[in-house]
Amino acid sequence: MTDLPSSAKIVIIGGGIVGCSTALHLGRMGQTDVILLERGRLTSGSTWHAAGLVGQLRTSANITRLLGYSVDLYNRLEAETGQATGWKRNGGLRLACRPERMIEVKRQATTARSFGLDMHVISPKEAQELWPLMQVDDVVGAAFLPTDGQASPSDISAALAKGARMAGVTIREGVAVTGIAVENGRVVAVETDQGRIACEKVVICAGQWARAVGRMAGVNVPLVSIQHQYVITERIAGVTPTLPTLRDPDRLTYWKEEVGGLVMGGYEPNPKLWDVDPPPSPFEFQLLQPDFDHFEPIMELALGRVPALAEAGIKQMINGPESFTPDGNFILGEAPEVKNVFVGAGFNAFGIASGGGAGMALAEWVATGTPPFDLWTVDIRRFGRNHHDLDWLRTRTMEAYGRHYTMAWPSEEPEAGRPLRRSPLYDRLKQAGACFGEKLGWERPNWFADAAANEEPVDRYSFERPNWFAAVAREHKAARDSAVLFDQTSFAKFELVGPDAEAALSWICANDVAKPAGRIVYTQMLNARGGIEADVTVTRLAADRYLIVTGTGFATHDFHWIAGNIPDGLDARLIDVTSAQAVLVLMGPLSRAILETLTRDDISHAAFPFGRARRLSVAGCPVLALRVTYVGELGWELHVPVEFAATLYDALHFAGDPYGLADAGYRAIETLRLEKGYRAWGAEIGPDHSPLVAGLGGFVKLKSAIPFLGRAALEAQAATPLPRLLAGFSADPTVTLLGRETIYRDGERVGWLASGGFGHTVGRALGYGYVRRAEGVDRDFVLSGRYELDVAGERVPAEAFLEPPYDPTGIRIRA
Repeated sequence: MTDLPSSAKIVIIGGGIVGCSTALHLGRMGQTDVILLERGRLTSGSTWHAAGLVGQLRTSANITRLLGYSVDLYNRLEAETGQATGWKRNGGLRLACRPERMIEVKRQATTARSFGLDMHVISPKEAQELWPLMQVDDVVGAAFLPTDGQASPSDISAALAKGARMAGVTIREGVAVTGIAVENGRVVAVETDQGRIACEKVVICAGQWARAVGRMAGVNVPLVSIQHQYVITERIAGVTPTLPTLRDPDRLTYWKEEVGGLVMGGYEPNPKLWDVDPPPSPFEFQLLQPDFDHFEPIMELALGRVPALAEAGIKQMINGPESFTPDGNFILGEAPEVKNVFVGAGFNAFGIASGGGAGMALAEWVATGTPPFDLWTVDIRRFGRNHHDLDWLRTRTMEAYGRHYTMAWPSEEPEAGRPLRRSPLYDRLKQAGACFGEKLGWERPNWFADAAANEEPVDRYSFERPNWFAAVAREHKAARDSAVLFDQTSFAKFELVGPDAEAALSWICANDVAKPAGRIVYTQMLNARGGIEADVTVTRLAADRYLIVTGTGFATHDFHWIAGNIPDGLDARLIDVTSAQAVLVLMGPLSRAILETLTRDDISHAAFPFGRARRLSVAGCPVLALRVTYVGELGWELHVPVEFAATLYDALHFAGDPYGLADAGYRAIETLRLEKGYRAWGAEIGPDHSPLVAGLGGFVKLKSAIPFLGRAALEAQAATPLPRLLAGFSADPTVTLLGRETIYRDGERVGWLASGGFGHTVGRALGYGYVRRAEGVDRDFVLSGRYELDVAGERVPAEAFLEPPYDPTGIRIRA
């Protein structure tokens, strides 16, 4: 049937595995006024030629949870629909061929245990027993996850589509979408070559075509198509149906069994684009011409692992373009540009593994307006202005593809497409020895090399102490003993203006922002479940104007959250002013002495207390000074128009040099805030965690009668035992904590670290994570246990704490 309804509540565009999964889950939620449109036939884009490996472990607990849902769904899907899926849970094997890779594998196994997966670290001999065809002379060790598996992409998609139809969803093939109608910032209809469908919501699951389809609605979907090749062999003696999937990252290859033969593919370091924009249409069940010359280095590496491949017949060589993203994570969620346009695309060659869970999460997002749990890692709102340019996008995505099987080093920075967004101080900071990192396109100094000590401003990564450890310790000490200067121009900065600005923010913010002009309020913004959607400072500038400051990487997300939650009927407008103001952050016990030499204004504690904002003239520069801290020391955020930034920076250094003022970077900020117990959104706090479990209840206006978003959920949570509580942990200074280490209390697994690092003042390894217990958790429970942390498979003793280990008046925890 090709006849189309004139309207539907929800239109899904794209009939690959993610579109079909979303349709199935919407139908099972009772959303039956749904139509899925596929331009060709189901799976005809890139789903049909996917390799079909299904692994579960990722560095994010919730993405691992989502992939685990895929496995659970695939386990039962054939029985529920009567459609064969080709699914089998034959386990997944991952090799390590050098010591550094073995450390990575051991840490991955720890992460797996943290997230509830039973991953085993095994010897080369044990790995060979699971995969007899491979030679293991160069293998150091391996990890095996029994619950991983593989599927037939076309069959599993067909089962999802059948399940969607059984649940009442309409599916139409052979219907091309030609446009998406938007009115007043909201989607209203989908135009097709067979008529117009009025709708309330649109879900773009168009794979490689998602970027082009998004443009129809004015939505940016940052993905590009890259050629991905693999071979399918004839039958090989010894290949059995129970053979696990195999990933051999040091040889850049992956393997799976296929009808008695093998599928072998890989991720070359020099990938090739499918150099078309947009991809052609139609392109149904088509492949690109094989490029054996480009694939030959992968084949040579593979022959060293499985010598039998040399004698095997090659049944087919697949060169299928697939969509990849600039950070290697897929894209889900509501587009920030247009209300009720949702995206599920850019799956980076693990769409089959993600499909079941991604469809579940996207369906709930579409139906309820919110995801089922924190999915920030894949949220479309993680992108920004730098992700609109196709050339930049291609450059960064090619790098991400080429790194697919390289070592995943802690704190590793991308290199491609840089520099792009630069502070007006970039050249000065570079001359001062800055080693830059990148966030949302911004160049930001991570640490400063000392040329006199022959330090180079170059990152050399390690699972132990990296080469910047001493430099960060030096900056950390300067912040505690004298003063430091951070360039935080990349802060996202918004102004909420209008006569109803106070009323709007009073609803959106959990803390009380109805303060006089000149007051600063630290506050969370909550969802209806009481989870933390944003963690910001709000400064009242005037009766009708507020300044909101948030982290660089959250610019798109937080702007969308605030603007989308201004109650209807209120006269308040949100304006992004990020590019107008540079921000220099002066911190340390001598910061007041330095600043006093540059201004005639009284900045004594009595005249300028903590939590206040004032306009000052500093070295001739008009400055909005905010007395706040994220490092636990006296200091100010100095917001200044960009054209004054260089003058202010030079003046601060001229005045500060006699006091020992030093430049410092973001890695010192991290070590300083860990000592002070300050939370970071995306690490210790996020949409799944309320202020109550995060130890931030003191910043919530529950004692007032003021209504705010999330209040009802917090009141309900406050009336019952808390399911978890954020705690800090300190360990011996020789221990390296990176985050995701498993927390054991009295021998029982109770959680994992959300963050980890080193406290240079207290001289201890520090980490933060939630202690969890079904019966409830309180302070006494947390502090009464005996703790250990699993660090790369080794249990190390740890001490739990709830008060910050460092305070300017004294150190609570010492080495």
